[in-house]
Amino acid sequence: MDRYKAGMMARSLAGHDAGKIYVIIGSDSAYVYLADGRLRTVDHPKKKKKKHVQPVCVRCGEAALDDVAVKRILRNYLNQEKGKQED
Repeated sequence: MDRYKAGMMARSLAGHDAGKIYVIIGSDSAYVYLADGRLRTVDHPKKKKKKHVQPVCVRCGEAALDDVAVKRILRNYLNQEKGKQED
């Protein structure tokens, strides 16, 4: 069973972007392809080794992922996390 499915979110664990949240666009045997909708678009995703990302077990209901949908998903998730921290 693959832990990294398209539409899930993942947190970067290593590199200059450590701690940043992305949406998984695709995956193969060793890599996942990540997008944030701004710098890393769906057309030009970030290629990162699976061991350098931690999947966030939140699956988005978006069937077709485009840059606008990715931005919306990330904005909603970050707003929910911000609300949880303030409580």
